[in-house]
Formats: sequence, structure tokens, C-alpha cells
Amino acid sequence: MNYSDILQAFNLTIFQWVAIAFAAFVLGLSKSGIKGIGIIIILVLAFVFGEKASTGILLPMLIVADIFAVVYYNKHAKWNYIWKLMPAMVIGVLVGVWVGNDISEELFKRIMAIIIIGSVFIMFYTERKPLNDVPNNVWFASSMGFLAGFSTMVGNLAGPIANIYFLATRLPKNEFIGTAAWLFFIINVFKLPFHFFVWHTVSVESLVLNSVLIPFVIIGFFLGAYAVRLISNVNYRRFILVVTAVGGVVMLFR
Repeated sequence: MNYSDILQAFNLTIFQWVAIAFAAFVLGLSKSGIKGIGIIIILVLAFVFGEKASTGILLPMLIVADIFAVVYYNKHAKWNYIWKLMPAMVIGVLVGVWVGNDISEELFKRIMAIIIIGSVFIMFYTERKPLNDVPNNVWFASSMGFLAGFSTMVGNLAGPIANIYFLATRLPKNEFIGTAAWLFFIINVFKLPFHFFVWHTVSVESLVLNSVLIPFVIIGFFLGAYAVRLISNVNYRRFILVVTAVGGVVMLFR
């Protein structure tokens, strides 16, 4: 079986190919620092491949995009925030692996949407009246880390939750992007064996599909990185808040 035969085995329509290529492009934009638009990727891939299968399709592309992000923004990473979140995220991933086949995805995503929307309202409030002790609170960091780890394993939905935490830290734009890039690179690599050996959502065929889509990820990343340079810190924060809120509403009513 040659390369084209493997691609034909996916039996995708032209519309579906365009849709997943667009999702890959948006993934590149998202990893370049245009946060909050990741919900678009989740919706498109779930529509084409189904909820659980789409997580395995997406994960290798996430890792490739993460590599570009950590190289591009490496010097801006703030490792103290990563260490605060990482232990709880690892626990969240492990719990997600365990209960991923039993929990109702619809119920889970509705709960997560409510949490995200509620958190965004809190962040709008703290934009006007900063709560400087919140990011340093161990319970806040642990709860955000656990929710992010659990949701990234079950449905690659950690982005909005991580956005809430990093917005609360009030990190400047590049530090926000660089810190999030390293955090998700580490956690996505940690997730990969579970998708291979436990859920079986990553396979040779899915990796072939990934190889076709990765050029769109790369194009999206560099176009997004150029756009991010043009956005001020204040407008960047406002953009993330608005898009994250919209993503939570879409997730709630999808």
C-alpha cells in the first residue's frame, strides 16, 4: 500500500479535508500565541472523526506545534509557574486515563464550559480589581492544574483553563506564551503513551494523516507569531478573555 492508498483509506470528502486542514492551520495560530481559539480545532476534528478518535488525531500535531513554540519563545518561559501546575496536571491526566471511557463526554464538557465561563467572569473582575494573591495560592494553582490535566486527557480541552491561570498571574504577553508552550509540550509528550497503548487512538494510519496536515500547522504558527508581535499586552489580554468566553459558550451549547 503506497502513501496515496493510505490517505484514501480515511475515506474523507473534499469538504472534510478542507475542514481538517483549516483545523491544523488554526492549531498553528493557537500555538504561536493566539490563545483561546483551540475550541475551533476540537469542534472540527470531533465532527470529522468522532470525539475520542479526534483526541489521538490531534495529539501528535499538538506536540509538533509545541516544539516550534518552545523553540520560538524559549527564553520567555517562567519555570516557577510550570512547577506549580505540573504535579496536579500529571495527576489530572492519570485520572483522565482511568475514567475517560466511563464519564459522559457531554456532561463533562457542559461542566467544563460552565467552569470556563465562570472563570472568565472572575478574570474580567480581576482586570478591574487585581487579586494579587490568587496566582500564588497553592489551592488555586493545584485546582487549575488538575482540571487542566484531566480535561487535556479526556478531550484536549485544557487551553481555556490554562488561559485563566496564566491571565491571573498577569504575565506579559511573551512570558505568557513561552510558559504555556513548555507546560503543554511536557504534558502532551506525557500523554502520548496512553493514547498509543491504553486508548489506541494513535496509530500508523493516524500518523500518516498527521504528516499531511503538519505543513498547515507550520504555516499557521509563523503567521500567528507575526500577528502576535503586532498586538499590545493590554489588547492581547482582552482578546484572550473574549475568545475564551466565546469558546466556553460554544462548548456549552455544541
